[in-house]
Amino acid sequence: MKKVLKLVLMGLFIFTLLVGCSKKSVVLNVYNWGDYIDETVLKDFEKETGIKINYETFATNEDMYIKVKQGGTKYDVIVPSDYMIARMIREGLLEKIDIRKLKNYEALDKRFLGLQFDPKSEYSVPYMWGTFGILYNKKKVTDPVDSWAILWNPKYKKQILMMDSVRDCLAVAFLRLGFSINSTNKDELQKAKELLIQQKPLVLAYVGDNGKDMMAAGEASLAMCWSGDAVTVRKQNPDLAYVIPKEGTNLWVDSLVIPKTSEHKEEAFRFIDFLNRPEIAKRNVEFIGYATPNRKAFELLPPEVQKDPVAYPSNEILQRCQVYIDLGPFLEEYNKAWTEIKGQ
Repeated sequence: MKKVLKLVLMGLFIFTLLVGCSKKSVVLNVYNWGDYIDETVLKDFEKETGIKINYETFATNEDMYIKVKQGGTKYDVIVPSDYMIARMIREGLLEKIDIRKLKNYEALDKRFLGLQFDPKSEYSVPYMWGTFGILYNKKKVTDPVDSWAILWNPKYKKQILMMDSVRDCLAVAFLRLGFSINSTNKDELQKAKELLIQQKPLVLAYVGDNGKDMMAAGEASLAMCWSGDAVTVRKQNPDLAYVIPKEGTNLWVDSLVIPKTSEHKEEAFRFIDFLNRPEIAKRNVEFIGYATPNRKAFELLPPEVQKDPVAYPSNEILQRCQVYIDLGPFLEEYNKAWTEIKGQ
């Protein structure tokens, strides 16, 4: 009888071990922009849940899309921007979000829900928002920085950094020409392309995350820059300032989504909910510098952060901003133009 009891207990012990191991073996594949999370948040999630994180980064929406579309890695959570979310919804690449599984969903600011790229908020949960503008060195730039035109000033030849991004570079050219950043007019696209080709000899480099580091180190004088990067890099170099030009810019929203191919959807919901916990969202904001769509997290921020016009621009400035939309098949025309620009 004792032998039988021992065997039963041993069996239960082995079963418990196996169950424990199976839980710990879950690895959540997260694909995010570079420098876009406080990595201690990832460690805290692992510690709290026992779910391991495999964290990878991308430089542009287009890079991310290609990798997700190819399906080599089955990501569980990715962080695209607005127009790319619309495209991925259209192509059936995203899982619907069950908000009943998100306890912290009610902490989100309703201004960032039901936007054009996901009108019913069925597929995305807002993560960060912001603008892009011009980051410049006040000691090196002697002209007024109030227009995108300064990025074409020969005086600053080989001192200018442009984003290595088709939508963002073309947006700057469109804005300078007075066109919509979502133009699907071939004549307008041709003019924008020619303007960027004209500018190219003045450009030091087309950059990604390294652009802010180059500006901090004084390696360039002017750069296209996302607002959150500007918040962070100004702390490293007080000679830097950020402005949204008078022609306006892009107002973007990056969101958390779950690809259809995710193999760990329940764990993905847990991760998304964890990131929306107000104190966790606050930590991310303080680390990366971008603006939070989480109302309760915003309320936890120090007053000087809440009032920072770089991260949280005035309504007057926001009214001059445009949101990217999914261009559909016309995106191929943008890609052709970008290939020609980069090939010059």
